[in-house]
Amino acid sequence: MTTDQMQTEIREANMTYLMLAQNLIRQDKAEALFRLGMSEESANLIGALSPAQILKIASGNMLLCRFRVDDDVVWSLLTNHSANKVDNDATTKLHASILMAGRYAEAM
Repeated sequence: MTTDQMQTEIREANMTYLMLAQNLIRQDKAEALFRLGMSEESANLIGALSPAQILKIASGNMLLCRFRVDDDVVWSLLTNHSANKVDNDATTKLHASILMAGRYAEAM
């Protein structure tokens, strides 16, 4: 992948993320805060952006979203690659969601 291709992919990811975030925020702000893992101040800002502002912000070469999962336990649950593999995929995903929700609550 060339540098130009990578920058194009980053801009597209930024645009998609901002549009999704804005839609979630406008539909249900509390759920958006939880799902996106962002502060209320950030949500207010994104919710109020005009399409032109979204386009301008998205056109940068820095990726705006980031991984919230920075824990081996959660990654193991999400990928179901732990030593104690559980056959029920829904259970492992639920466990990962609970852990991430707890971390979100701690951050707030």
